[in-house]
This record gives sequence, structure tokens and C-alpha cells, in this order.
Amino acid sequence: MKIRVTLGLAAAALSLFAAACGSSSSSSSTSTGGGGTSGGATLNGAGSTLAAPVYQQWASKLKDQGVNLNYAAVGSGAGVAQFTAGTVSFAASDPPLKPAEQAKLTKGKAVHIPTVLGAITASYNLAGVKSGLKLDGPTLAAIFLGKITKWNAPEIAKLNPGVTLPSSGITVIHRSDSSGTTAGFTSFLAASSPQWASQVGTDKTVKWPTGTGAKGNAGVAAAVKQNSGAIGYVEQAFALQNNFTYAAVKNKSGNYVSPTIPSTSAAVTGVKVPADLKFKATDTKAAQGYPIVSQTFVIVYRDLCKGGLSQSQASAIVKFLNYGLGDGQSVAQQLSYAPLPAPLLAKAKAAVGKLTCNGQPVSG
Repeated sequence: MKIRVTLGLAAAALSLFAAACGSSSSSSSTSTGGGGTSGGATLNGAGSTLAAPVYQQWASKLKDQGVNLNYAAVGSGAGVAQFTAGTVSFAASDPPLKPAEQAKLTKGKAVHIPTVLGAITASYNLAGVKSGLKLDGPTLAAIFLGKITKWNAPEIAKLNPGVTLPSSGITVIHRSDSSGTTAGFTSFLAASSPQWASQVGTDKTVKWPTGTGAKGNAGVAAAVKQNSGAIGYVEQAFALQNNFTYAAVKNKSGNYVSPTIPSTSAAVTGVKVPADLKFKATDTKAAQGYPIVSQTFVIVYRDLCKGGLSQSQASAIVKFLNYGLGDGQSVAQQLSYAPLPAPLLAKAKAAVGKLTCNGQPVSG
């Protein structure tokens, strides 16, 4: 099947978020006040496309308070690379840094501040089939391995008795860039399928056995929307903006759960969060939890100024984070992201309170 992806449609998909967030944006970056409030500090952030609508909206709320954010939604991997190179004020990454990535940082200890949770949907474009098609981990893995190629395959039909499935081919869409959403999705597939774990594995980039790549959540959303029979993994807010149908996915408790804000928050229930806050929410054991959930982090140096920021920039980052972990949690929920559960939120706020500038506390 010929895959049709146009830059215009991908840009249009992302522009929907810009409109929803009340800020001007392109498919790769958003400036929320480079020439804004007099005396304000300009921050440059880069990374997660999953979190981009949230950070853009938070920044727009703080524009009049002197926080001017230029955020480049380039994917978690590219964001970490830019932070490592010292070209941005912070990285936005869905998976936490690996030890090898941490070792490349030369300006001190990095701190992970969790901000919100996002469900990763298995979204499909299938005429006549409503949301809620039941899929489990082994079946999803077989689809993305290229082993299941028809929508009426016995493996899918068995999970969906009474549902009329077309005989059309399945078109797999995956991310082409280094992506935290990919890391979350492939982690679930690896936990569900020994073949996926041994042959493909899990990371921000993997060697895909089949399918066509698209850049960013917006790019995957555009490709799914444009191609009948397509399936792709898309963050929930992007799926809702595009009126997608998406699967109810079987969790470890044997329940088929749809991606909602409550089921996304429930995914963190029982997760052990270490002292450094570098946790992962995928493949929850919670009975009512959606099993493909991604956490997302803002990554900064513990000593912001030794990390290369000015005093005013350090204050701006702290103000940005304090807002995001305060009123910004309800803003995130309005954008179809799940807020942090209270215990995790308290730990995130405590981590922000320990940030310094040349060894001194930072007000924000």
C-alpha cells in the first residue's frame, strides 16, 4: 500500500495544538514571547513532542511574568542531545536519562522533574470500526512485527467477537525520529512479546521490522489520518484532536482498558518511585490502569547557574516549574494529559525546591 504523508497535513495537525494552546507555533518550535515582557528572561527548551502542548500553554500563562520560552518539539532524543551540547536551558524527555547519557553531562548533576503523564494510544483508521477495538500486547507486537497483516486476522477477530472486521491490509505507522513515545510503546511491546524483546528491543529509536516512519506525534497522527487501514502509536491528546478511534488494550490484570485521564493516572498506582524520580509508568499492574503510559520529565542541572544559566534564567525555570506543578496541573488536564498523583507531585515539588544557582537557593 502506498503511504501518503504530506508536510502540509503534518503541519496542520500540529497547528491544531498551537491553536488549542493559544500560542503561535510551527511543527518544530514555538516562541512564547522572545520579544515579550521587558526585563524577562528567555529560556530555550527542546525535546518531547508528547509534552509540547502542555509546556507551550504553561509558558503562555507566564509570559506576563517575564518567562519567555522558546520550545523546540524535536523529540526526546534530540532534546537530550541539545542539552548535553549546552545549547538549551533544559531538556524535555519522556524516558529518564540512561547512565551513558548522564555520563556525557559535564556541568554537574542532572535532575529529573516529572511534570505530567500521557497515554500512548494504538490509534487506527478503520471505516466502520468504533473506538474500543480490543487488542493485547502480543497482538500489537505481531502487528508491528509485520506478522499480522490483515484487519480480519484470526488473532484480532478472536479478541473481538461480534465485531465485523474488514479484510483490508494493515498499514503500520511509526516514529522516524528519536522519540520518548517510541521508548514507551516499545517497552510495552517488549514486555508482552519475547520475539519483540529479542529481535527489536526498546529504545527511543529501534530498527522497525515493518511500516513507514513519520516525524513527531503530529507526523504519525497525520499519516494515520490520511491512510485508510493505518495503525500508529499516538499520544492521547493528539488522538483526541484528530478524532481518532483507538484500542482498548489489555493490562496485566486481564482488563481491556481505554486511554482516559483516570486510567492514565491509575497507571502510576503501585509504581515505586526512586529518590532520583527516574521512574517508568509503562505496563502497570493496576487493575484499572491503562498499560501504555509515558511519564515525561524536564531535565535541568541541579546547580542551574553552574550549568550555564544566568540568575534571571534560573529564576525563570523555577517559576516555570513551580507553576507547572501547581496550577499547571489542571491546565494539563484540560489538554487531555493526566496530572501527577499527589505523592509523586510532592516529590517533584521538593526536587524543584533543591535547585540552586552557584550554591544558593533560587526563588521563582
